[in-house]
Amino acid sequence: MNDLKFKEAVDQIVREDPRYSPEAYEFISKAVVFTMLNLERDKSPNHHVTGKELLEGFRQYAIQEFGPMAGEILKSWGLTDSNAVGNVVFNLVNRQLLGKSENDTLSDFKGGFDFEKAFSEPFKTNIPKNSKPPLIA
Repeated sequence: MNDLKFKEAVDQIVREDPRYSPEAYEFISKAVVFTMLNLERDKSPNHHVTGKELLEGFRQYAIQEFGPMAGEILKSWGLTDSNAVGNVVFNLVNRQLLGKSENDTLSDFKGGFDFEKAFSEPFKTNIPKNSKPPLIA
């Protein structure tokens, strides 16, 4: 599907379900490709990625793309938890912008991971509790 048709379809989805911004749909579409490439599914006849695999790929891709700002950026697009990711995925599936297997369900995304921890923990520094802040000259 070309970019214009994708954008038009996403605009229609957003009019019907305004919980998520167009950027959320574009990002998740890219996260699917990122996940397929990392799992080397692009080379196999079965390109299928499970909900759990997609959530992990989504998490990795967000951290790679946005670093410590990932959580805030995703939140600004309406992506505040794993259920939201699933909702966007299934909105794309319903428009035939993504495929699914007969076993895939929205519940595959339920309780996937804690967004707060997933997007803040990788960037916390391990400063000893008794250490003094550095002096600025």
